[in-house]
Amino acid sequence: MMKLTITKVTGAARLGVISSFAQTGERTMEIPGCLLYTRTASPPHLTHDTLQSIAGVPPVTHVTLSTLAEHHEVLEEYKEGIGKFAGLSDTLLYCSVNDPVSPNPPGFNTNKTVSIWSSGGRLELTPQKFVSLQRALKADWIQCLCDGEVMAEGCSRKRARKSVDRSLAFLDECLKLMSENEALKQKVVIGAIEGGDLQEERLRSARETAKRPVSGFLLDGFPGGSVSPEAKLSLISAVTTELPEEKPRLIHGIGRPDEVLECVERGVDLFDSTFPYEVTERGCALCFTYQYQTDPETAGEPQRPVLHKEELSNGENNEEGTEDAEIDRSNITPYEICLKEKRFVCL
Repeated sequence: MMKLTITKVTGAARLGVISSFAQTGERTMEIPGCLLYTRTASPPHLTHDTLQSIAGVPPVTHVTLSTLAEHHEVLEEYKEGIGKFAGLSDTLLYCSVNDPVSPNPPGFNTNKTVSIWSSGGRLELTPQKFVSLQRALKADWIQCLCDGEVMAEGCSRKRARKSVDRSLAFLDECLKLMSENEALKQKVVIGAIEGGDLQEERLRSARETAKRPVSGFLLDGFPGGSVSPEAKLSLISAVTTELPEEKPRLIHGIGRPDEVLECVERGVDLFDSTFPYEVTERGCALCFTYQYQTDPETAGEPQRPVLHKEELSNGENNEEGTEDAEIDRSNITPYEICLKEKRFVCL
């Protein structure tokens, strides 16, 4: 069973160590922390040799069911799990239902199935199919099946309540099926907190999920602009207050440095690492200081403000003027440089 030891708490922010989360019980992981993001169980843009040469790689690798489900028969025949199949046998695996980079279109989940999208199209998962997939994947941490659609702000109360009810029903059924399987009964199960942007439903989801024998919690349904920043932070604060202190809290789709710090301040422990992948995919590179503590020598100087999207289109990221006007800057953040700009192009 996974064990979380909290060493320091400041406000809602937590510092600690997760231990005994491997079947051998020998691995540890500091929080706050992040997971190593993969696509089809392969770290994007990194060869295996390059990955081995990088210091400080997270001890837990994030694989996604939506990119692996169509390979179920191959993995079942292989019998050794996705970790060994993909050359990740020296790491712990966390399997989420969906890929945070590619949220599923809404409207396809039912009371009996959850739809995921693979490269071959839509797949419907029942709890039985989900557990069968997990037997083949052999992940160490498993996000339970849930009705985790990203809902637009202002979703109906009926839809939010339904997402909570369905997710709790899926959780109960999956826990029952996993407890009956010798290979899965000792796995770390992560319960999902649903409810859209309705605080009442989010709190109900948190309280009810906490009553189940789960080892951690996923604050689901927050990626992108589905909920305003203020509402998102308010919901996160309210939810983490309801969750037991001895179990870790994860969140998907939060990767910007300022957003990560805001979530840490509100009690979130673990994040995916999709942000660097998204930056790379739009032809940019991360470029910012990671010194959080203020330098005493410059403490009195005005700080560089965080720019918003509309400011970026006419601000410092557009120093070349009309020469780079054709570049789409709508998603570029203040933490990156656009390598498509002419000043970065080698002649």
